[in-house]
Amino acid sequence: MLTTVWPLRQLRLTTERLVLRPPTEDELAALAELAAEGVHEPGEQPFLTAWTDLPPAERARHVMQQHWRHLGTWTQNDWELELGVFRDGEPLGLVGLMGSEFAVLREVKTWSWLGLRHQRQGYGTEARVALLQLAFDGLDAEAARTEVFQDNAGSQGVSRKLGYQPDGISRDVLHGKAVVSDRLRLTRADWLRAGHPKVEITGLAECRDWFVGPS
Repeated sequence: MLTTVWPLRQLRLTTERLVLRPPTEDELAALAELAAEGVHEPGEQPFLTAWTDLPPAERARHVMQQHWRHLGTWTQNDWELELGVFRDGEPLGLVGLMGSEFAVLREVKTWSWLGLRHQRQGYGTEARVALLQLAFDGLDAEAARTEVFQDNAGSQGVSRKLGYQPDGISRDVLHGKAVVSDRLRLTRADWLRAGHPKVEITGLAECRDWFVGPS
């Protein structure tokens, strides 16, 4: 069975309104089509990799290729978990949790996008809480990091609301110009000190060693 060979398929994060889980192939196609419709307002660019500048068909193809690439290159030393965000079965977007040498460093990074029509309803924050609950409570992470453009008020607000603290800046090149991102870091101690809505995690026991190695 697929879940025996690939136990990540059983992972589920359930919040008050959302379910985060690996998408089926048909659901991945629906998410790709959602991305083709748009994930931010024209003129904005919240991502360092400017995949949203692609034409709609290429944007959809990028979503699918990226998802397959992360599945195909997964190792315990370098992994990137992509989960679809669903409400009542409807796909809203994708979120990601990344770990590099996680068994030693115990640090993760997160990313996310939601279809434009599903934004400003609190789904992004709710999905990030679920990812962080998986990281800190499920995988015993010591810290979560993120990088946000300084003019991205929405993502800055979500991160700081969840307890992330300044951790310097990063300078990169986008479209031939220098861009500056704020590095933000959330420690395990700060996460545990604050109260968070309940998140039900199922299917982790079957695949936990895929993230942290054998006990």
